[in-house]
Amino acid sequence: MTNPWSEPLTVESSLNDCWNQIGVMGDRSCGQLATVIHCYECPVYAEAGDSLLEREPPLNYLDEWLNILAETPVDHEDVEGDEIVIHRAEAISVMIFRLGNERLALPVRILQEVTPPCVIQPLPHRSNELFLGLVNIRGETLLCASLSHLLNLEPAKETSSTVTSANAKRMMMAGQGNDKWVFPVDEVHGVYRFHLNELRDAPIVITKATEAYTQGIIHWHGNQVNYLDSELLFYTLNHKIL
Repeated sequence: MTNPWSEPLTVESSLNDCWNQIGVMGDRSCGQLATVIHCYECPVYAEAGDSLLEREPPLNYLDEWLNILAETPVDHEDVEGDEIVIHRAEAISVMIFRLGNERLALPVRILQEVTPPCVIQPLPHRSNELFLGLVNIRGETLLCASLSHLLNLEPAKETSSTVTSANAKRMMMAGQGNDKWVFPVDEVHGVYRFHLNELRDAPIVITKATEAYTQGIIHWHGNQVNYLDSELLFYTLNHKIL
């Protein structure tokens, strides 16, 4: 099926695009510029814009869009009292990041901020491989933990790109309410949205681990990404550190 966005509506040759000829995008010889300053303020420009919006769509344009919208997945409608609630196909937005050689993901709803690396202040007799110490982000003092240690991940192997990848290191602040943590990560790839039917079961070698933090596997740009169980993650941190 042809995507209507890939075939822009035809602009009639009779369109008066004087702004490209004698206006601000032309030689600026238009006598009206002294008054209106910019073509955007000119009635001729506004009239041309109205004519584009009001023109007739090309043949089959509306039918193509109706077909595209008809293919958009929508589950069903539940009627409760006088209200109709439409349940759309379930999807989740996640932040994908890298620790060592592993790609991981956490739901965007629990992410507060991503910042450049900041100073971690160890606490005497408290800091260890899991609990790194305290960090200050925008005047707020927060607990900093190592996800690499919690998930028992191996560090990335030394390569020629080690210096370059060091510039990609970030701090991720995640949590809800007063239950917030900061995690150093090697790289943040960005936000990705996937449907729940794309979530695959974690391999047996992960699910039978002592602490299985992987809720499922998603695939992103040819990489396998472990979608972490955020509730279990924060539960463990609170009970191991606090």
